[in-house]
Amino acid sequence: MCDNQSGKVGICLPSSSCDHLESTLLRHSKSLLLLSCDFMTAWNCRKLIVSKKQQLSMFLDELLLSGLVLSYSPKSEQAWTHRRWVIKSISANCSNFKEILGKESELVEKIAERSKMNYRAWNHRCWLVSYMTIDQVLCELRKSRSWSALHVADNCCFNYRRRLLLRIMEGQSCLEDTVSCGHNVNIVQALKDELDWNETLIKRYVGREALWLHRRFLSTCWINNFVPDSGDESYHSKEAIGLYHDFGTFLQNELCLLHSCSTFVDDDFVDVQAQAAHSACYILWLKVQVPKSLVNQLQEKIRDADLKTLLNKSCPERSSLFNYFMN
Repeated sequence: MCDNQSGKVGICLPSSSCDHLESTLLRHSKSLLLLSCDFMTAWNCRKLIVSKKQQLSMFLDELLLSGLVLSYSPKSEQAWTHRRWVIKSISANCSNFKEILGKESELVEKIAERSKMNYRAWNHRCWLVSYMTIDQVLCELRKSRSWSALHVADNCCFNYRRRLLLRIMEGQSCLEDTVSCGHNVNIVQALKDELDWNETLIKRYVGREALWLHRRFLSTCWINNFVPDSGDESYHSKEAIGLYHDFGTFLQNELCLLHSCSTFVDDDFVDVQAQAAHSACYILWLKVQVPKSLVNQLQEKIRDADLKTLLNKSCPERSSLFNYFMN
């Protein structure tokens, strides 16, 4: 078909015949995909024709077709892959690309509402983040909060929020993105807001492991990016001292969270027991993550909170394990 040649060697087709053949292939491949959405040959056939034409309208038609397929087969890997191919193809020469990204993110959210724990859909949404500007990422972080708050058992939505936060922090190492200290303030504030919101959800929805896993990520980001190293020359700077005190407040808040999650009246419920276990494991995990330069500060706060007694009370069956890590 390339260079107006048919499958038979030496036989050339006129331009009109070639266009007719391509139109027929698009029509029949569409029918095939509506019947069998994972028919890779049909998807590849459409890619070949559309990439040859390089018309924006045809690329947008491919988004409509794959969207139709996903409406009845939301976990079709080939349909999601085809959408990524289309978006990548038009990313450089599409005037309303930002709008397309926004609609794409909304599509994933609608599909995720109907198809629970849809890893392929959320993986696609995470992939979109690499094409977003910082402003778009911050907007997505705000918009996805309400949906995540209603689906606290779905770790995929929190994984998406983690990808957004990582995209914001990636701007630190890019000179074209990090142009002022104001941008860093956005990162610090975004993490603080996420920690506060996560704490609210943990107290509201008892025993949800996805929330504790998300908190581990947030704590790791805070420690790795905003806790000053005592060996750094800028350790005694005004900004570093402020972050040091913020970290002390952070540790105190985590111990208070542990205490509130480990002391319940109705401790016979499975969710309450799970909450106590998650909080205990989290604080022990945090103990390992703290830099050596701040271990003494953490140990002091642990002694003040009588952490060993609290851990043994929350999960008595793991007391030997807790004692091992506490020593």
